Amino acid sequence: MKGIHQDIIRQLFTLILIIGLGLLIFWKLLPFMSGLLGAVTIYIVSKKSMRKLVERGWKKSLAAALIMIISFVGILVPIGLVVLMLSTKVRSALDKTEQVIAVLKEELSIIEERFNIELFSSFNSKEVVNWVSQNAPSVVGNTFNLFITLSILYFLLYYMLVHRNSFIQAIYRYFPMRSENIQTISDEVNNVVKSNAIGIPLIAIIQGFVALIGFFIFGVPNPWFWFVITAVGSMIPLVGTAIGIVPVTIIMFVTEHHFQGIGIMLYGMLVVGSTDNLFRMIVQKRLADIHPLITLIGVVIGVPLFGFIGLIFGPLLISLFLLMLKIYRDEFVQE
Repeated sequence: MKGIHQDIIRQLFTLILIIGLGLLIFWKLLPFMSGLLGAVTIYIVSKKSMRKLVERGWKKSLAAALIMIISFVGILVPIGLVVLMLSTKVRSALDKTEQVIAVLKEELSIIEERFNIELFSSFNSKEVVNWVSQNAPSVVGNTFNLFITLSILYFLLYYMLVHRNSFIQAIYRYFPMRSENIQTISDEVNNVVKSNAIGIPLIAIIQGFVALIGFFIFGVPNPWFWFVITAVGSMIPLVGTAIGIVPVTIIMFVTEHHFQGIGIMLYGMLVVGSTDNLFRMIVQKRLADIHPLITLIGVVIGVPLFGFIGLIFGPLLISLFLLMLKIYRDEFVQE
């Protein structure tokens, strides 16, 4: 009986060591993964602009600095302002939650009297307020972690932009795959990241403005605040723009603006809902034809794993998994 050849044992030991160290590194970097993935996203979106600037005679360091400044002003600053506005509104809403629930409970009691049922009488509004206050996510977050994440993001982005050739050569050198397969994976990453990084925010903004028109038509209070809520919600599968339309409808009914409540509810269902599918079909087809099921499963997996940027890299994770299955089949499975 022959034993296992020493070369096989060495290979297995090396693979186990690589996988173990890789998992350890991933585990320790997971809290800062949004910075790593953010750098990759900005790099993929801006590398063409970087190349054009260099061809026009710009130094690589100056061109990279310009792209970093634009990304900070155009992406991070607006996100910070939106978070600040939402945190202010959330604190104000938490102070009025008990009052709103009390009014809503009073309105719903009419249903109990009419149908002689008891659904909401045992509803304790104070318990709901306490639960919301205790479980409301912290918007500010950990300042130190945020600083480290941004530092990683821009350090890595600068390296990838200025030392692009070295970065690409390192990928080809260390990845144990054929060059054509690495190129296939690279093309897939570029397509999915561009599609999601550009398409998702673009669709969200368009959806937000469509909803904003309805908010102004039906006299919704704080329309710009609900515009932001609707736009952010449109990025989330299954929830979608309902995260903005439903609370607005409830508020209009609670404040006894029943006609406006019915109007904004129908507007959300018929206009905002129908245009969502239309915009997604047009925008996503122009950027990359990603199956909706891949996007849905990817976001469900990506957001808990990577945070907000999981909206981009969750679908990419599913796409790469399917691509690796195809590469494995082509490489090792004989027909």
